[in-house]
Amino acid sequence: MTRTDQDSWDLASSVGATATMVAAARAVASNDPNPIINDPFAAPLVRAVGLDFFRRVVDGEINAADAPEDGDGDLQLETDSIAVRTRFFDDFFLNAARDGIRQAVILAAGLDARAYRLSWPDGSVVYEVDQPQVIEFKTATMASLGAAPAAERRTVSVDLRDDWPAALRGSGFDVSQPTSWSAEGLLMYLPPEAQDRLFDNITALSAPGSKLATEYHPDNDTTMSERAQEFNERWAKLGCDIDLSGLFFDGERSNVVEYLTEHGWQVSSRPRRELFTDYGREFSDDETQLRNIVSVTATLR
Repeated sequence: MTRTDQDSWDLASSVGATATMVAAARAVASNDPNPIINDPFAAPLVRAVGLDFFRRVVDGEINAADAPEDGDGDLQLETDSIAVRTRFFDDFFLNAARDGIRQAVILAAGLDARAYRLSWPDGSVVYEVDQPQVIEFKTATMASLGAAPAAERRTVSVDLRDDWPAALRGSGFDVSQPTSWSAEGLLMYLPPEAQDRLFDNITALSAPGSKLATEYHPDNDTTMSERAQEFNERWAKLGCDIDLSGLFFDGERSNVVEYLTEHGWQVSSRPRRELFTDYGREFSDDETQLRNIVSVTATLR
């Protein structure tokens, strides 16, 4: 599953399979005895995709208690991590809406159901940007579930490596209004130069007062390929028969905090491990894959 600059996917392959994986984790986290998120659409969306392993996860046929000894705790860790990440971005959008921002853009939306499940104020418009087959699948599945968006939902069917700003504007996006942007679980799937271009485009489209939430893994001794392999091995221990390695692009990347600051954003950042504490979840500092992930919020000056 080696990446190429113009590869494509659906929700059962390549990067799309990770969107299904994340939705499965959200479904499990939503059923936690003390949940920090609530996503009632995650499980039916995963079932609709049809990947057997993730269907068994959301149906409780695979759980942390059943994991082999060398994978014990991995499923709980993955679930908690996605729950914490989801809560961070949920809070970001709700806080931006509270501050008066009525235009939101979810980049690489995948199976994200925020347009349906968050309490958006009247007049809110939520743009979902993703590949055409991903948008088409989710729209049809949500309609089959009888789900109605809680805001005005506008879909933008385009690859983020193409001219998505033009497609976004063509869908009615108003560059004069402040916008809340999310780039969740996205950057490692972009080539380094595409990461910079993504932030350049966001900046060019943003009115003053716009807000951005994202996350990144600072450079260390581990390459993106090595991280992808470790990621794949964790899920393989749980019985996942889908090859999730080879998904990340290697190469030297800009430091996200520094890059956004240089481009006019006022930036704050926190390690994800601190968010675990905020949301009442335990975090083992031995978890090298998660220890250095940095959650970022920024406001355009």
